[in-house]
Amino acid sequence: MTGRRAAWVAAALVLLSLLTLLAGASIGSTGVTDPLRAANDPVAWQIVSEIRLPRTIGAWLCGALLGLAGAVAQGLFRNPLADPFLLGSASGAVLAVALLLAAGSAFGAAPPATSPWLAQFGITGAAFVGALGGVLLTLVLARGVQHTLRLLLAGVVVGYVLGAVKDLIGLAAPDILRGMLAFSLGNTGLIGWRGCAIQAAALLPLLLLAWALARVLDALALGEPTAQSLGLPLGPMRAALVGVVALATGTAVAQAGLIGFVGLVSPHLVRALARLAHGPLLWLSALMGGLLLAAADVAARWVVAPQELPVGVLTAVFGGGYLLWLMYRKSGTRAAP
Repeated sequence: MTGRRAAWVAAALVLLSLLTLLAGASIGSTGVTDPLRAANDPVAWQIVSEIRLPRTIGAWLCGALLGLAGAVAQGLFRNPLADPFLLGSASGAVLAVALLLAAGSAFGAAPPATSPWLAQFGITGAAFVGALGGVLLTLVLARGVQHTLRLLLAGVVVGYVLGAVKDLIGLAAPDILRGMLAFSLGNTGLIGWRGCAIQAAALLPLLLLAWALARVLDALALGEPTAQSLGLPLGPMRAALVGVVALATGTAVAQAGLIGFVGLVSPHLVRALARLAHGPLLWLSALMGGLLLAAADVAARWVVAPQELPVGVLTAVFGGGYLLWLMYRKSGTRAAP
């Protein structure tokens, strides 16, 4: 029965994702366009095929990466509040972007908004390297992945320290604050077909690797002593799962900046629909994350059109609101006689 329910949830998520992609191809700053009729208008078709479609597909792929990373992180740390940015990837990415913008400002380089090369390659590469660097620093401080609590504490420390360094850079070069704010709020507007290809190339192998290691997450859910008693090589497998979280988060952050709550909320929404082992949970969390971010991206274009809202603001509002409602419902259930 559980497998049948999981299949229905997967089918519903795929259908809703396709409808969201269609809406994303239709809605933009120039208004609503019928994608089918746009093929007869070269200008309209260029807008749909070169701007709206890659942006919407890229947002879906970014959300899928975050949903996958969130499900792995929550299973790995046995903490329902774990999110993809827990290991220092967010603070590392922001610091790397701040360093890049400060260097460009010091040498008189054009800001990202007016420099296509810097926007597409510089910030993307810096964010990816910074995210992985933050995770590696966390692993060094934690002395590996053997102790979960030490890993969590190291991630918190790295987040605070790298965040403080980023603030010092912002004080020293205040003209970069606007660019850092745009990155911190999340932006899917610069994702093109190249970004979609990069994210797709990362998503499939990471999803397959995480799925192959799902039994480790199932064993850890029973407690670390139980997992060790099963004879599983926890060290290498845990390291591989940390690598999945780091690479998925780094790829998503590099393309769209910091988008919060998608990775945190997606596994919770899936669990609310069906109680599953980690194998199907990983796939459904990726589908849910893609749907959430693609829908938020469409809403960001439509709510105050022709202007746009930062997509990270919408995910924070709706994701945080859902978690508050979930906490309120659970506290009410426990208080009931």
